[in-house]
Amino acid sequence: MEEVRNLLHGINRKYNLLLKKHCREVEEDISLVHSQILYELHHHSQPSMQQIADLIGVDITTFSRQIQTLIKMDLVKKSANPEDKRIYFLSLTEKGLQTAEKIDHLMNESLTENFSNLSEFERSTVIHSLKIVTKLMRHPNASQ
Repeated sequence: MEEVRNLLHGINRKYNLLLKKHCREVEEDISLVHSQILYELHHHSQPSMQQIADLIGVDITTFSRQIQTLIKMDLVKKSANPEDKRIYFLSLTEKGLQTAEKIDHLMNESLTENFSNLSEFERSTVIHSLKIVTKLMRHPNASQ
């Protein structure tokens, strides 16, 4: 399993370096954690702060500081749940949506370029393999 771990670590490191590069191209102050938050908010409708913190694997205290930074940057809005004032929902501002879409676009372009030398069979094999690995990797808090 050491080889699998090394490969996953390598993929993660290279993906994060690519993401970091594109974050700087879009908005200089966007960190990897910020980009993960923007990605999740772009792909979930009005999630709670706890839901997104759990998805990206960050404790709620650290996550709250990150959200405050994104609010100050006018990228994220926070609104109280009318039924339970202890729960806050998050959403992207217009600027946040544009930023998330720019990062998505740049990442998709880079991934398309990286995969362009593969045959259709190789591309579908890689995608299929990634789907299997993703399915096998259980969330640490999920019931087994």
